[in-house]
Amino acid sequence: MDTPLSLNPLLSRTLFPHLPAYPERMIQFGEGNFMRAFTAWQVQQMNQQGRFQGSVVMIKPQGSPVSEHYAKQDHLYTVLINGIAEQQIVREHEILHSVSRLISPYTEYERFLALAEQDSLEFITSNTTEAGITYNPEDRLTDAPQRSFPGKLTALLYRRYQLGKAGFTIIPCELIDRNGEKLREIVLRHAADWNLGDGFTDWLERENTFCCSLVDRIVPGFPQERADQLEQELGYRDRLMVTAEPYLLWVIEGPAWLPERLPLAESGLNVIYTDDLRPYREQKVHLLNGPHTAMTALGLLAGLETVEEVMNDEDLSVFVRELMEEEIVPMLDLPIERLIAYAQAVRERFMNPFIRHELASISLNSIAKFQTRLLPVLLRYRRERGDLPKRITLSFAALLVGYRGDRLERKDSPDVLTLFDRAWAHPAEVIPTLLQEAKLWGEDLSGVPELADTLERYVRKLDAFGARATLQWIGGGSPCGD
Repeated sequence: MDTPLSLNPLLSRTLFPHLPAYPERMIQFGEGNFMRAFTAWQVQQMNQQGRFQGSVVMIKPQGSPVSEHYAKQDHLYTVLINGIAEQQIVREHEILHSVSRLISPYTEYERFLALAEQDSLEFITSNTTEAGITYNPEDRLTDAPQRSFPGKLTALLYRRYQLGKAGFTIIPCELIDRNGEKLREIVLRHAADWNLGDGFTDWLERENTFCCSLVDRIVPGFPQERADQLEQELGYRDRLMVTAEPYLLWVIEGPAWLPERLPLAESGLNVIYTDDLRPYREQKVHLLNGPHTAMTALGLLAGLETVEEVMNDEDLSVFVRELMEEEIVPMLDLPIERLIAYAQAVRERFMNPFIRHELASISLNSIAKFQTRLLPVLLRYRRERGDLPKRITLSFAALLVGYRGDRLERKDSPDVLTLFDRAWAHPAEVIPTLLQEAKLWGEDLSGVPELADTLERYVRKLDAFGARATLQWIGGGSPCGD
């Protein structure tokens, strides 16, 4: 027997015939949840204000089958914005109608290359995962398609060049440092490998702009647990709906003319155009990702499971706030008012009741994350203040305890786990041994004044009294022994 849900009509332009359509102006490599709720969503916000009037052509970067739902739904989908913004609960939804079509180069390669013929297309964005911007020496111009994203992009650009048309503004969103520069380098390398000629190389440099960018939005994706309820509330079926938090940040390092051509900030979106991306990347890496890493081992040792539980915990919430405001913010090179506001926004995001962000999932590859996100702050703090930041150092100690393997599940590469197992086999020497291991930290940390002694003291307290009592001791609220 059919359920009431099955009687709901499928989301399509037949159901909403008055939704506008726009000429194609942007190519988007990536049809996943993030880009649909980030780049494409921002294009729609510009369209609704009459500032862009363009649609997005999505390119499937991988060879897996294209979901049938895109065509059935006329490339419409619902974006659900759920979370906390300015201390208020936000629950909104919007039918996104600014995607025109989805092309898979694996089944429609000539249709993909034909995009080079369209004069209306000006921008290219991408999110093909951190591993997407990589050089594949096996790619060839004659492949249909090339395996890598940079290979496909080079082929498309070469077709554009052959047609004598203008180039593109290319803004990758992959979460790697200097993503635009690295993508440009690989495209130029393919051009040389494929002997595409000096004319093409000159056109690449002259007619195309590769921008570095930094993206920030939590996009959990399809709301599987609430899908039936939501489709009842909306009155239609949507197998492409995607949830996202209210917060959004896009920092784009590009030329002075770009804000006028791509009026994101003018449309009220939290988009920053800059000539130096570095401090903004440091802000996100250290003030968003850093606290995630700092809370993970401590939270797990204290018996908590999610980020939201951490932020509702009396001891750990104070730890996170003081970590951010007293140890991380003073070490970053941006105006203090902006950093404090960002830190407040991050804490609101951490408390989002609509997102279950598990500490166990954040714990994956924690050693590399600590090296990138917290260690630079610890070292700078020690140089400038002549002391160790006690909260970062405590999180370091909790990480070492967690990687002993007797209290927490370890999720890291075999090489990393082998180094820890060897070190923990000799407990009396474990801290000096681990600090000397440059493979773990990117450098030998044994010469950092007071670090070994402090870590040893914190490890003893975590083992003897537990994470919560040690946190209270750090904050001056518990004697916790000697």
